[in-house]
Amino acid sequence: MKHITYNHLWVSLKPRTLIIFALAHFLGGCQTTTTVDEYRVTNTTFAENDTIVVLGRRHDMGKDTEHDFIQCVGRTIDNSSSHLRVIPEAEFVDALYPWFEISTAPMEVAKLGELVKNPMIAEKFKELRIRYFVWIDGFTETTDSAGSVTCIVGPGGGGCLGFKTWDDEANYEAAIWDLSNIKIAGKINTETAGTSFVPAVIIPIPLLARVKATACNAIATQLLSFIVGDTGNSTCNSPARDRIRTPHKEC
Repeated sequence: MKHITYNHLWVSLKPRTLIIFALAHFLGGCQTTTTVDEYRVTNTTFAENDTIVVLGRRHDMGKDTEHDFIQCVGRTIDNSSSHLRVIPEAEFVDALYPWFEISTAPMEVAKLGELVKNPMIAEKFKELRIRYFVWIDGFTETTDSAGSVTCIVGPGGGGCLGFKTWDDEANYEAAIWDLSNIKIAGKINTETAGTSFVPAVIIPIPLLARVKATACNAIATQLLSFIVGDTGNSTCNSPARDRIRTPHKEC
């Protein structure tokens, strides 16, 4: 995308033209698009009082999975109408210290099988009634930006002129591990993209695309569908691969 500075353009435009230009961008902007891919390997079942753990992968110091994103996914599932109970990440890591710290956490399902052989860990899993581990890997980043906003304050007052825009992308993958048979039950991938705008005609008006929040809702909803099923039954028996593209306009 070509980077453009609009400062000189704004000076030559009348206030009415500026307002129309800002409204045009408002009506067509602030849009997020999410694509969800689901791959199921095995059937999923859960019983009353079973729990799941949602954990973030943090093996790359530069692009770790954000703690607030993991908390968002956990809260969204926990607050749903399903009977799934989510153990908070920090609570789980503390309870299983030091086996799920960054340097010791299992990177593949086979390693989880080795941990279960430890009687102390197996007893803790049983106590917490854990049925599924959900490992989420990914991050949200700004990929491009253009424009600028300039603000001036003087004796007669002040104001801002300009227009700034930027693109955000959120890419996350959730791997569902079934503790009952130490296998991968499936994976869910979400890709969310959105563009934010800040038109400024005296007062800056931020029109923000809630990319990370949209990705959180998408992956949490798909996880619920994956484990519980759309009808709320305790068994989901349809191995499938689905691709869903959902546009959201949120300002």
